[in-house]
Parts: sequence; C-alpha cells; structure tokens
Amino acid sequence: MKALINAEVAIQAAVSAAQSYADIVTDRDPDDGEHVVPGELRRFLARLRLLHGVPFSYLVPDAKLLPIESIRFFYIDRAWTDALVQGALSVGTISSADRTQLEAVYPHIRAEVDEAERSIRQPKGEELLKAGSGTITGFILRSRAVSGWPNLHVRAYSRDVVDDDALTTAAESDPSRMKVLRMERLAPAVLLVLFDGVPAVVHIEEPRQGIQFGVRIDPDGPPNERRVKVRDCNTGNPVPPEKAFTPTNSVPVPFRPNAPGVLNMAALRTRLATKAPNSGGTLEPNEYALQMLRFPFRQVFGDPDNQTESERFYALDEFKAKVALTTWKSTVATSLAKVNP
Repeated sequence: MKALINAEVAIQAAVSAAQSYADIVTDRDPDDGEHVVPGELRRFLARLRLLHGVPFSYLVPDAKLLPIESIRFFYIDRAWTDALVQGALSVGTISSADRTQLEAVYPHIRAEVDEAERSIRQPKGEELLKAGSGTITGFILRSRAVSGWPNLHVRAYSRDVVDDDALTTAAESDPSRMKVLRMERLAPAVLLVLFDGVPAVVHIEEPRQGIQFGVRIDPDGPPNERRVKVRDCNTGNPVPPEKAFTPTNSVPVPFRPNAPGVLNMAALRTRLATKAPNSGGTLEPNEYALQMLRFPFRQVFGDPDNQTESERFYALDEFKAKVALTTWKSTVATSLAKVNP
C-alpha cells in the first residue's frame, strides 16, 4: 500500500516542525540574552508596538481633537497593536504553509516583543526590565511649553507620592514611579509620552538644570502688565503672601520706550531695591540675580485633592541660602585681599 501525502498532512508537518524549531533554536543577543526572534526584528516590532512609524493622522485624525494648549490622555488598544505587528509579519508570508508556520511561532514572537517593549527606551543607569509590559497608557500634549522647554520632565506614579509643590528628589526612585516607554516630540509643539501601566498621578515639569530668570503675569492684573515677586536679600525667601501678587510683595516690570517686550533693567533694579527686605536701598549684581531667579513650574494631573484648575499648577519656588549674604561678602573680600595684597 502506497503512503499518500496530501495537503492536510503537509500542513500538520509544517506546524509541528515550526513549533519544534521555536522551542529549540535561539538567537543570542549580546544585549539581553537568548531569544527565538532575532534582536533586530524583535526591537523593530517592539518599536512598532510603541507607535514608532505610525502616521500622526492615525493617532489624531482631526486637528479639532487636539486643539492648541491641550492635553489628551489615552489607553493603547492591545488588539490594535497586535494587528499592527501581525500585518508587518505577514509581509514575509507567501503560501499557506508560510502562514501556518507563522501562526505556530506567533506565541513566542508576542511574548518576546512584550518583553522588548520595556527595553526600547532605557535611560543610562536604569536596570533592564525582563517581564512583559502590561497595559500601556499615555498622553499627547500640544503646547508652547513643548517647544519652549524641549527637555520637559515627565513622571508618572501609581499613587500620590509627594506634595504637588514639593521641590525634592525623593520620588525619583520611589517604587510607585512608572516606567516611561516612549517620550518623543512629534512636532515642535507636540509631545507624545507612553507609560508602562495606568498612572494615578502625572507630573509635567520644566527642566531643573541651569539657571533661569524671568517675570510673571498677574492673573488679576492688566493683560500687558508683568510683575516680579520680591525676595529677602539675606535668605532668598519670597515676601508673603507667596501665591498672590500685592503691592508689598511684588513690583511692576518697566519696559523700554518704543521697545515692546524689552525690559528696562536699570529701572527694574531701582524698584526691586526699594521693596526687597535687607537690600540697604540698593542691589548688588548677585542680589539682583537673586530677585530675578525663577524656579521651574510643575503641572499635576490626577491628584484628587486638586478640585480646581488653578490648584494643578505649582511654582517650585524654593531657595535655601546656606551662608548669610554679609558672611559671603566678607569671605569674598578676604579672598580678594589675599590674591591682590
């Protein structure tokens, strides 16, 4: 009796061979060990899962969904991204046998791509996360803050860790801080961020590095007026009340004639010297710089204690002078006398 091989037997043999192949053959990746899927392909599919290369019109089909100065939070549909990966893999399938083999090894591919998602963005010093990622959430921000501060800090937490206006690094390594899977500017004023999980609180903060000076807008004052809050020259502490602008704790900013937006620094210095405690009626260059210092602002989303919009925007305005100004001046004078006797 002759043994006949029909299409059904051939397909079953192909499936069996593919499953055995996936269990035995591995690819050694120097970065993260042994895998069934080659490293370059695995990372490409993981980047696809994180929406790399997906046209922006697929994410935001109409500009009205993302108006100027707005933010939109979202979940990523796993079924949608799985279909995206399967579509990319289908390019290499021509025959029914190819598709059958792909279906047989797809569970291995999906598990390894799940794991690779968490290693696409790996900041220096961060441990490599091996487990597969879970629910992916994120937001799209369209704002002048994105173009004005390209290095915005974004942090997400599974619970409320610190006070909204606390200037501290205590929450940087907190276990409840969630991993950022992707953070990228899609346009000069559009920022896309993806999180590994569902955050309870999200902080968006101006970068802390460097020194920045600036003036402020009084929400209750004239639209074209700018003000500078006054600090104590000895301690650097703002004159109370801290959250409001009053004639005693701030001064209006003078501008040069016929030059809109250009500050009159000499006149501003005189106004600050008149109001600043312990100024002695004048301001030295370092005291003037102290008055003009502006610390980063932080926008908080998700904190249930913030009932109104005005309670979600915090100035991280904190200054700790370790040496009194008179002592510092005396130390500098002594040092200069030794250099130039």
